[in-house]
Amino acid sequence: MKIIQSFFMAISSILSNKVRSFLTMLGVIIGVSAVIMLVSLGESAEKTITEQIEGMGSNLISVNIISIDRQIEEDDFMDLKNRYPNIIGGISPFAHAEATIKYKDNNITVFVEGVLEAYQDIVNLDVESGRFITNVDNDFRNRVAIIGSKVAEELFDDEPPLGKEIYIDGYKFKVVGILESASGSVLSDSSELIIIPLQTIQRMAKISEISTYYVQAASKETVDSAVAIIEDFLTQKLSESDSFTVFSLTQILDSVNVITQTFTLVLAGIAGISLLVGGIGIMNIMLVSVSERTREIGIRKAIGAKKRDIMSQFLIESSIVSGLGGVIGIILGVQGAKLIISLMDIQPTISPKTVIIAFVFSVCIGIVFGMYPANKAANLKPIDALSHE
Repeated sequence: MKIIQSFFMAISSILSNKVRSFLTMLGVIIGVSAVIMLVSLGESAEKTITEQIEGMGSNLISVNIISIDRQIEEDDFMDLKNRYPNIIGGISPFAHAEATIKYKDNNITVFVEGVLEAYQDIVNLDVESGRFITNVDNDFRNRVAIIGSKVAEELFDDEPPLGKEIYIDGYKFKVVGILESASGSVLSDSSELIIIPLQTIQRMAKISEISTYYVQAASKETVDSAVAIIEDFLTQKLSESDSFTVFSLTQILDSVNVITQTFTLVLAGIAGISLLVGGIGIMNIMLVSVSERTREIGIRKAIGAKKRDIMSQFLIESSIVSGLGGVIGIILGVQGAKLIISLMDIQPTISPKTVIIAFVFSVCIGIVFGMYPANKAANLKPIDALSHE
């Protein structure tokens, strides 16, 4: 019963000083809203990057050969798929060069990629219309091109691109496919690409040796085995272990998760400082309140109020102030996070756990920082409190 009385007395005290109570809450409001917005921003960025990486397939492996003194036969590397069919699902050499693309009076400069048919499945590329590169195109060095959606818009305006002829560095190519719009992939933005057969780009750009291969493990479970096989193969062929790099998207994903989680914790720590500042504000105002209500405390003690009654009254008051500040901060934080995330055009993620932790922390701030003023009020001697002016 006494707790209920203390609760109503705390509410009465807060309502009697509305402006001061709101200003006291302000630090908590800012702190809670900042924690929610910044943590949500970090988690949303992590989720967006993770989905983009996983969208390409977590069994993708990238191989880059740095060595100048090569002893690698391309056919031997490609034969790894036949030797380990249960571990390696597909391999595509990769070559690229910057080129000027022309259609009628429109000119653009983009990167042109040369690949094999398997590349489409390896990096999960989707064709919106038409078809992708085939092995026949590569064998006969056909001058066919698959273009990204942005390239299509810039070159053809409102014309349908399929079947049209474009010039790539002066060579005539036929557009046989349009890539599905996909922004911000790990390898490149597919909407800004032009893809042609590997042997065609090798002849055009005079690329004699392939330095990059994309490999698809047969499954997520065989990624590590595939990496080990490729590393063993390259180690046997090259004189130095630092002559090549082999990494999988799983490794990239793990690294990205560590970085984004650290980034989120740093943001939460920065925002948490403002919560501590809000707690100091609560303690300051509660000390003022104790000073102003010294005679009230003396009267209550004189008529039988115990130390714990006085202490609970002020603790409840500080908890209500911080709790209300936390609720308002949650509302502002959630809305602010949605607005910021929508402006950044990333996958929205507002974790209920973050909201709950921010609220609990705000209440704890009120209790911790209200402890000293409450204890000071509870330790006042009735005769000194009654004689206070």
